[in-house]
Amino acid sequence: MRIVFAFCLYFVTYLTCFSQSNFQIANDKKKIVIPFKLINNLIFIPINLNGESLTFLLDTGVEQTILFSLDDKEQVSLFHLEKINLNGLGSNDAIEAYKSSENKMEVNGYVDYAHVIYLVLDQEFNFSSQVGIPVNGIMGYHFFRNHPIEIDYERKKIIVYSTTNKKLSKKLKRNFKKDSISIEENKPYYISNVTTTNLNYPSKMLLDTGNSDAIWLFLNKPSLLQLPPKTIQDYLGRGFSGNVYGQRARIPSFTFGSKTFENGIGTFPDSTSVKSVNFVKDRAGSIGGEVLSRFQIVFDYPNGKLYSKPNSKSNEPFNFNMSGIEVQHDGLEWVKETYEDSQSKSSTVYNGYANDSRFQDNLKIKFELKPIFRIYNVRADSPAALAGLKTKDKIIAINKQKAHTLSIEKINELLKSEEGKTIEIEIERSSRVYTFKFQLKKIL
Repeated sequence: MRIVFAFCLYFVTYLTCFSQSNFQIANDKKKIVIPFKLINNLIFIPINLNGESLTFLLDTGVEQTILFSLDDKEQVSLFHLEKINLNGLGSNDAIEAYKSSENKMEVNGYVDYAHVIYLVLDQEFNFSSQVGIPVNGIMGYHFFRNHPIEIDYERKKIIVYSTTNKKLSKKLKRNFKKDSISIEENKPYYISNVTTTNLNYPSKMLLDTGNSDAIWLFLNKPSLLQLPPKTIQDYLGRGFSGNVYGQRARIPSFTFGSKTFENGIGTFPDSTSVKSVNFVKDRAGSIGGEVLSRFQIVFDYPNGKLYSKPNSKSNEPFNFNMSGIEVQHDGLEWVKETYEDSQSKSSTVYNGYANDSRFQDNLKIKFELKPIFRIYNVRADSPAALAGLKTKDKIIAINKQKAHTLSIEKINELLKSEEGKTIEIEIERSSRVYTFKFQLKKIL
């Protein structure tokens, strides 16, 4: 969620999980190409699970594969179920889940015949509504563990390379910057030079493709990083153990790959939200999709290396949602539309009078299922809050554009477009229609 979409997808199991999960390239191919959808800096890939086609978030910030939504599927077979508990970011207690083993997962010839999956039955943990497409689960470490994995954010393609692919070595030496990463608790960590106030410190950061923000920093652990003087309190998203709250601030600088980013937006979750997170030693925070999507990246877990090359997005400024509202998809509804049917043009004669149906019958009515969008969070004292918008308001139109013609990503782009831009939102509340206007205001 980049916020408007700060879904915090970090998970911890209080289990020691040793499994035989092992993705491999079938048929001795040198590489496999997997297309993906990019929504709010998050990567969604198609996965076939035991013969059923599903959609998973690809998340380097998780170890195990999580399955949490099957709303759009009639049936998915899972094997060898056993009950467990899971914890993670958020302020609540552990949630109930089930562990399933010996599952087949496959995408374009990249296959695992003994995959372990954790099934979460709590329907509150389902972020399909935040991205606007059905999402069935999350996949992490096991996808990356055996092969070099390239993520090309601009072309929206993942390339899985054979370990014997010689062309890859030449490509990386010629075009990419090489850095070391450490794989700890089956997640990748990188040293970034971070400045939050006046001094610059080497900081150990989780590389997290499942976090759509730029950079998260933790202040409740031993660290020399400090909270910048100007901050805003904000809802950051939902984690595995409940809602996550904290502060946001512009930070002077941080590094990734060959780039030094200045005036980026740092996110500082509060201590309650991270109480259940099992931090690795010296971890200071995370680098997320808002930064990673500005590069072409190759993760090489087996050799502890990361290769990166800036793309055309690398010099763009870090923008922030200036409206104060966050929007989610809330199902579908039937919408009546009129349209002109060119096939119905004809002429007939009745009692000697010509009847040209081009003027009578070519307007048709059709009903189509269209998305519903609602406001699910309003930041206190924000332009939207001061204008009178509230949570649960159903959005009918934004700046005269019908809401059902938009996507969540397009709505988010409007809400962070430019300071001073007037936003007119037509909403439905308690069966009555209201129109609100406000101007986007830069507060960070």
